[in-house]
Amino acid sequence: MLINFEGIDGCGKSTQIHLLKQYLEEQGKQVHVYREPGGTSIAEEIRSILLDSKNNISAISELLLFSAARAQLVQEKIIPALDNGTTVILDRFYDSTTAYQGYGRSVLPIDEISMLNRMAACGLVPEITFYLRISQKLALQRRLKHAQDRMEMAGMEFYSRVLEGYENMIKENSRFIVLDGAQSIESIATEIRRHLLSK
Repeated sequence: MLINFEGIDGCGKSTQIHLLKQYLEEQGKQVHVYREPGGTSIAEEIRSILLDSKNNISAISELLLFSAARAQLVQEKIIPALDNGTTVILDRFYDSTTAYQGYGRSVLPIDEISMLNRMAACGLVPEITFYLRISQKLALQRRLKHAQDRMEMAGMEFYSRVLEGYENMIKENSRFIVLDGAQSIESIATEIRRHLLSK
């Protein structure tokens, strides 16, 4: 099973991913968690380039670097894990590229980004996507509690476009499960488990 978590920076994805992994392992399942960009030595090097605030990366270069990191992760880790019957949980997948580079940066038309996403993902589609919906204000409050990377330093207008992108994807894809990211950690975790049990 392939599960991914989406949402703007500061929505609480990482916490919920950790709790879900713990829960599934307690149920006897083998679980691998990967973050995007990252998860392989090559993808982690790309991640460090992408998130370094000293790097002035063009929007098209950013898009292609994210896609390269994803292609490496999919082929090196995700496909073998799924073939082995392992549950794979992703901290971001190509929906993030559509939202951040497609809507946020407006780098290419969405249909062209979708084509690039399909190529990089080798046709993989998550069975379920948990989207943690959160206001920009709350997300910003959470982000300010730690050092911000290059992506997190983008302005409010950028994040407004990203949020619009996510809302459009939610309307078009039944695999999205929308969760209120402002709820307590425990409430969100319970809701995630309930949705998985119904699959």
